[in-house]
Amino acid sequence: MSLPGILVVDDDPHARGLLRRLLGPLGQVSEAASAPAAEEILKGTVPVDVVLTDMAMPDPDDGLRVLQATLARNPDTPVIVLTAFGNIEGALDTIQKGAFDYLAKPFDVDAIVRVVRRALEQRRLVEENKSLRARVKQQELVGRSAAILEVYKQVARAAATNVPVLITGETGTGKEQVARSLHQRSPRSAGRFVAVDCGAIAESLMESELFGHARGAFTGASGARRGLFEEATGGTMFLDEIGDIGPKIQSQLLRALQEGEIRRVGESTPIRVDVRIVAATNKDLKERVAEGKFREDLLYRLDVVHLHLPPLRERREDIPALVEHFAALHARGGARPVVTEEAMARLVAYDWPGNVRQLENVVARALALNTTGVVGPTDFPEPIGDAPKKLAGLAADMPTLAELNRRYAQHVLAIVGGNKSEAARLLEVDRKTLSRLVESQERGAETEGSAAEDGPSRPAGS
Repeated sequence: MSLPGILVVDDDPHARGLLRRLLGPLGQVSEAASAPAAEEILKGTVPVDVVLTDMAMPDPDDGLRVLQATLARNPDTPVIVLTAFGNIEGALDTIQKGAFDYLAKPFDVDAIVRVVRRALEQRRLVEENKSLRARVKQQELVGRSAAILEVYKQVARAAATNVPVLITGETGTGKEQVARSLHQRSPRSAGRFVAVDCGAIAESLMESELFGHARGAFTGASGARRGLFEEATGGTMFLDEIGDIGPKIQSQLLRALQEGEIRRVGESTPIRVDVRIVAATNKDLKERVAEGKFREDLLYRLDVVHLHLPPLRERREDIPALVEHFAALHARGGARPVVTEEAMARLVAYDWPGNVRQLENVVARALALNTTGVVGPTDFPEPIGDAPKKLAGLAADMPTLAELNRRYAQHVLAIVGGNKSEAARLLEVDRKTLSRLVESQERGAETEGSAAEDGPSRPAGS
């Protein structure tokens, strides 16, 4: 990982030299003796993650000029203003205009280092959240089935609260994506989202991972370490496969939820934490309670809001939209791949034991092996190619894609009370397209009714 960039702007070479020596251990330091020189550096390729600028060099507005140039380049870059005691009022003015902090000259060495560390940490968190939002946008729940629409509504309601959420569903249904959506839509979105795979961490290590440890707490603990609860303070912790944790961790987790505090391994002093817990499992926790493997009081604490994600086989109508989403995500060179009608039919027919995660892997594999940009049935593994054979005798229960579109349009219309404008907005089509879908369904129903009234056809001449 490259070192962060620190830009020091001051017309005093002795001040620049001192700051370079102080801040060198924190990052790669660049120097500028004037506002115009600083602007040239900001326009260049040298990374700048934090700026320290003198207030007057010698123009009283030079510091403000550096601030404006920095924020114009990247509004998330912290700017620290250095000013003489006689110009504190001007420094406060720069704070109102977006500066991160100001320090009076002659400055305290420890204070400089402390403020720059804090500024770099803020910049890191901002970039981390940008990256997280980009991933969430890519991994967002996709689909318009009644089942997934219900999940959307529950996520929207739960996000505004601060209560624990328990997400259940089979492996691969998208439980972590739902947890990330909850975090990003919550008042805690500026804080960290910390994901913990409880099934992948040994019981002997779980306590230290979650709660941290003191120096010398156990063999190999050469220094104190913050746990994931402290890392997630102010944000959200996602505990995946919560059903796999042992009785000791269950007890400690219950205390953290009840009291809002934890204890590092080897310490007796409690530490306050402010963390929202979102847990997930593919197990039946009530069964585990009955078996004596999970604390009932902990289940009640976790299961304040319950979100259940249906398996993909129960929302087949979402598969075409998911395929398009994953095809665009894994496309080569920006070109949008084409999935043939026969290939899509096989994807819809398959039962997907690995759910959405398996579907994404299949689409990614097909695009990796097929360089033409047109995905056909032969690009899929054999079980998926056999799906139509398995369902050949279930034609009445397996509607065509066109029929699914018609049924779904009718379903959305019913939800909005027959309001075609609102239904068209939800379906992301115009009113004419919606009317065409609904009318074709109604005509189909009328034709079936007429055929029934006319009775079975008879051979000519009978």
